[in-house]
Amino acid sequence: MEKAGEMNHSGFMSREMNAPVKKTLFASDNTSGMCPEALEGYLKANRGDLPSYGNDAWTERAANLLRELFETDCEVFFVFNGTAANSLALASCCQSYHSVICYEHAHIQDDECGAPEFFSNGTKLLSAPGAHGKIDPAAIEHLAIKRKDLHYPKPRVVSVTQSTELGTVYQLPELAAIHRVTEQYKLVTHMDGARFANSLASLNVAPKRISWEAGIDVLCFGGTKLGMANSEAVIFFNRDLAFDFEYRCKQAGQLASKMRFLAAGWVGMLENGAWLKHAQNANRCASILAKRLIAEADIAPAHSVEANAVFVPLPEDLARGLRDCGWVFYDFIGGASRFMCSWQTTEADIDALMRDIVVIQEKLGVAPGRQS
Repeated sequence: MEKAGEMNHSGFMSREMNAPVKKTLFASDNTSGMCPEALEGYLKANRGDLPSYGNDAWTERAANLLRELFETDCEVFFVFNGTAANSLALASCCQSYHSVICYEHAHIQDDECGAPEFFSNGTKLLSAPGAHGKIDPAAIEHLAIKRKDLHYPKPRVVSVTQSTELGTVYQLPELAAIHRVTEQYKLVTHMDGARFANSLASLNVAPKRISWEAGIDVLCFGGTKLGMANSEAVIFFNRDLAFDFEYRCKQAGQLASKMRFLAAGWVGMLENGAWLKHAQNANRCASILAKRLIAEADIAPAHSVEANAVFVPLPEDLARGLRDCGWVFYDFIGGASRFMCSWQTTEADIDALMRDIVVIQEKLGVAPGRQS
């Protein structure tokens, strides 16, 4: 039997059958530890002395690996977290009198504490509706042409999230439809890619297909949720938008003196394709969980499970029972309870969650998935 914490034959962390399950693991893919490939990169970068502020071989290597991945010559910067990545990227695209069109419950709208507006000196976010977390191209067009007078913040950017806040994935035709609108109205396109790797694992296409070839001007590629410690890559496919971006990073406290420790995780993940393997595992576990919720608890997801998130409308008494058992999950995102899988999630974790769900339903004396 493998010992707890050893790597199994698939390269994922395994646990002994009687090892306790960490019941916070479905709360977010932020709760997982560092994946072994990223950790190995950090350990290697820790050897010896190297130049500061990004003038080191690790940062150069990470940036070049991303250029190879996307098959284009792009500008690459590394920052500590997604809030900074999105906010500084949007600020680089806008003047203070501009506006950013985004999905009505986008992370930049609901969960960035006003950071996009703050770092852009007042750029306004304009929220647009859409189904299942995806912004509607018609809604983008409506806001883009709604007013032309000087009293209205001039639309400048469209921001999309891939994969979305509700765990769905923009398909290629959907991105093309958005691009037709942004091209027509000369709007810049920003992509919040906190879970960009999961969308790629879902679509199984080359990264360029859903980035610069799809009209994306700047991508915030998430590394933290993928299995790194604290690193996000801001990638400018439109290099003109990157003008003076290093100054924005410095002013915002995002210029790491030991930049190699933001970059080394990317090297470890990109050199051997580990980033995609881990994203595939997270997606696979989410798919398994969704199927088992339907089959064993008669609970159907509220949205298509296309990446690593499962949103389910849990009955209140079942949700309370799960929390009493120690499970941690969020229900303020999208109006349903969210269970998030990560690179570290295993089928044993899903087994433990499903056992508790079934036991609670039996104790409640109701048919699976129904309110008491």
